Amino acid sequence: MFNELSPGIKISISRSISTVFEQYMENIKWDENKYNLEDFMKEWREYINNHASWFGQVSDDIKKDPRFHEDVAKKINETIEKILTEVPTPDQVEKINQLQKELKKDYSYSCKAEAKYLIQSLTSQVN
Repeated sequence: MFNELSPGIKISISRSISTVFEQYMENIKWDENKYNLEDFMKEWREYINNHASWFGQVSDDIKKDPRFHEDVAKKINETIEKILTEVPTPDQVEKINQLQKELKKDYSYSCKAEAKYLIQSLTSQVN
């Protein structure tokens, strides 16, 4: 059912998942122990209802179809997996190493999105 949607809507759905996942992880400071799928899904539902233009472009019949929900659930899992496995860039690693040295602290991180968050967090501590 997901594949029947226009390419633009599919891209918008993926972007909304990425946006909300990264915002959610920032809100919990990328603490994996605080991750709660139900909380993430609540935030995603709120986002798509109030901020995602694609949601209004999908017919109510499609939104009610269980196959659509299954496809979206798969897309959520795929998108999160992609985010979590995207390695930090060499520039990010260099910047984090520099900031850790300045702060005399050591932080762990595992993906590009978490590195972005960590850079923002450490930069605010330095300034």
